[in-house]
Amino acid sequence: MGHPLITLHDKSFRPYLSAAEIAGAIDQVAARLSADYAGRRPLFVVVLTGGFMFAADLMKRFTGDCEIVFIRVASYEGMGSTGQVQEIMGLREDVQGRDIILVEDIVDTGTTLHHLLPTLEANKPASIEIAAMFYKPTSLRYPLTLNYMAMEIPNDFVVGYGLDYDGLGRNLPDVYVAA
Repeated sequence: MGHPLITLHDKSFRPYLSAAEIAGAIDQVAARLSADYAGRRPLFVVVLTGGFMFAADLMKRFTGDCEIVFIRVASYEGMGSTGQVQEIMGLREDVQGRDIILVEDIVDTGTTLHHLLPTLEANKPASIEIAAMFYKPTSLRYPLTLNYMAMEIPNDFVVGYGLDYDGLGRNLPDVYVAA
């Protein structure tokens, strides 16, 4: 990548994943989703704010009919999960009988999904699958099935490609790791 260290607020970050590496991983996830959902019309439920960039790129590569909605939850402060999820903007659409693809930027502790999945399941969708850009298996606190994961990463704090540090860094096309 050849990029130098960057500073966001009071922390330094070094290059970790290039935009090209990220794009290649998304191509693979989108191809699998397109094949698995051929002839169906899934509803992509995007968890904001971090999931917006992955969702946009994933949607551009999905070849079938689909719809998209956004929900917003918060469980982060600074560089660590608060362990509590506060729903900020909920799902308004009727998901009964629908195939849901829940789009997340990163699955680390699993707290957000642990909170969201029962809420979605209570609305009786036909299916729910999780599509995550990044997955930190060593951080997971709840059992989850991740069938559509773009990249597995170590338990390091990362920014860029939708991920932030106290609001900064989401716009970076590459991913950086705390130095």
